[in-house]
Amino acid sequence: QVQLVESGGGLVQPGGSLRLSCATSGFTFSNYVMSWVRQAPGKGLEWVGEMNPVSKLTYYADSVKGRFAISRDNAKNMLYLEMNSLKPEDTALYYCARKESEYSGGSWLDRYDYWGQGTQVTVSS
Repeated sequence: QVQLVESGGGLVQPGGSLRLSCATSGFTFSNYVMSWVRQAPGKGLEWVGEMNPVSKLTYYADSVKGRFAISRDNAKNMLYLEMNSLKPEDTALYYCARKESEYSGGSWLDRYDYWGQGTQVTVSS
């Protein structure tokens, strides 16, 4: 079955760095766009960014652009999120998610069909 398992979260001071990992199994990792999504305490889900499996092009939310970097190792079925210059507002539960796209009715419909359990990132002095 499909599994996504995040790791690497923790407590870090403002300005610090962390690297999150997402180990995947049960599907052909190199066929899918993979994303990072976060949820801050008391708030809704926020898309952080994603990486195309073939082109390796990445896209980021404005709130993390220039500070976060997504990478992936298709041979190891791993997704990574390098986070630098962390701010207190980056405190959240971070999820990796598999993106499924379907062309229907003349447009592409995207959904995140599998999620990990999340890893907590807390930025505080």
